Amino acid sequence: MATHKILVIDDSRVIRMRVRDMLPQGNFEVIEAKDGVEGLDAIRDQRPNLIMLDFLLPRKSGWEVFQEIQAQPELQHIPLVLMSGRKEEVTEKITEPFEFFEFIQKPFEQKELIEAIKKAMTKARKPRPKAAMATAAAPAATGGDAGEVAALKAKVAKLEGEVAQLKAQTGKILAFIKQKLR
Repeated sequence: MATHKILVIDDSRVIRMRVRDMLPQGNFEVIEAKDGVEGLDAIRDQRPNLIMLDFLLPRKSGWEVFQEIQAQPELQHIPLVLMSGRKEEVTEKITEPFEFFEFIQKPFEQKELIEAIKKAMTKARKPRPKAAMATAAAPAATGGDAGEVAALKAKVAKLEGEVAQLKAQTGKILAFIKQKLR
């Protein structure tokens, strides 16, 4: 009887089979889901020990599945490997560095897959700050837009502060250079 469950959520049967074949033989069971809705059902019903999640999925996108996982503290501890053929689609929604999950770009080799799984397991054990959990939960709870807008406003405020600091430093450097040129 398998004691560990690995859930592979990908709309490509080839990718699901490839991941299954790349995993080392061991005491685990591979569960497959072909879209985000099936994937979320499997997460709730099967409680996997690891989730491999494609970012672009039918019915419910990988982004939406990711948000639901992040919004539920009891699911956040499950190691997550996000998969996509185009990393820029992922980084459009989730900024790097990816602190609590691992990303792997398709196509990948067995060595890359095993390394991503190991990193995901390490990242999943990291304690999460309360604010990060609330921020992650906000988009899913509010339909996405309000939480994303609040997060973006916070980032803009931070960037504005950094720009002001850089302007002040630049002014000091210019004053110093002018003084040396006299």
